[in-house]
Amino acid sequence: MTVTTRPAVPALAPPATAPAAHRARRAARRRRLTACGVLMAPFFVLLLTVFLIPVGTAVYLSFYSDDQPGLGFGPERTVFVGLRSYAAVLTDPTFLGGLGTVALYCLIYIPLMVAGALALALLLDSGAARLRAFAQLGLFLPHAVPGIIAALIWLYLYTPGISPVIDLFARADITVDFLGVHTVLPSIVNIALWSNLGYNMVVFYAALQAVPREVIEASVVDGAGPVRTALQVKTPLVRASIVMVAIFTLIWALQLFTEPMLLSQSSPMISSRFSPSMYIYDAAFNRTNYSLAAAASVVLLACTVALSYGVTRFTGRADAAEEAR
Repeated sequence: MTVTTRPAVPALAPPATAPAAHRARRAARRRRLTACGVLMAPFFVLLLTVFLIPVGTAVYLSFYSDDQPGLGFGPERTVFVGLRSYAAVLTDPTFLGGLGTVALYCLIYIPLMVAGALALALLLDSGAARLRAFAQLGLFLPHAVPGIIAALIWLYLYTPGISPVIDLFARADITVDFLGVHTVLPSIVNIALWSNLGYNMVVFYAALQAVPREVIEASVVDGAGPVRTALQVKTPLVRASIVMVAIFTLIWALQLFTEPMLLSQSSPMISSRFSPSMYIYDAAFNRTNYSLAAAASVVLLACTVALSYGVTRFTGRADAAEEAR
């Protein structure tokens, strides 16, 4: 009788216990969270120092005011005034007028900025413009000029008696008052366009460079001309950049300050409270009413956040509706 023996099977290592595997997962998760914390720490430090602390300080100052009891002869003390500063701001005709001025400024400036920058970017991307690098440099150079210097340059060009532009129009028997009651706001829009058009053009041009070339070639094969390709093929593909530029332009426009502040030196049409930012500056440094200035700052911040959120939600719903078709 023959007895067959099977070869011995090597014993397998025992599986890792559940607690050990759980500890390994927790350690890996801690490492990921630590790495994320280290990478995000600079952002949160900047957010805290340049945004949250100033906003918190403004909110605190808006609820307190310096008061002198005894018909103004007593010692000055800080007292809690609640919403009194906000009521004063929201019922002040000059502040509401400044909001209306900025609203009109946005209605003129933002469409011109977005459409102009996009048109220049499409023109450069199409190859129709010669010496493309020099054209980009020439359009971007005004943005490199500080805002105060740009406003001073245009103040020189807008001031009668010293402006070569006004003298040139005068030789043709054309009278132009760039700082008149009906032209001062378009003149401010012109300064802002001159300063920022090239920057936004570069943003759009960079987005257009990421558009797949095969998509453009397919549209040309289908018979689309240059204009149709630009409007119906390229523009929808850079919609995210258009929304971003529109939001940033809106935020900057609501903070209108430098241009009217300098032009006010030569135009009586621009008062010290022409815009909300100028109202805040006047309340803080001319009237020494920091509570009122803080309340106006918080109101302007709330308007900026609300409008930015509204634009984001509107474009998000529009994109969702288009994808659902």
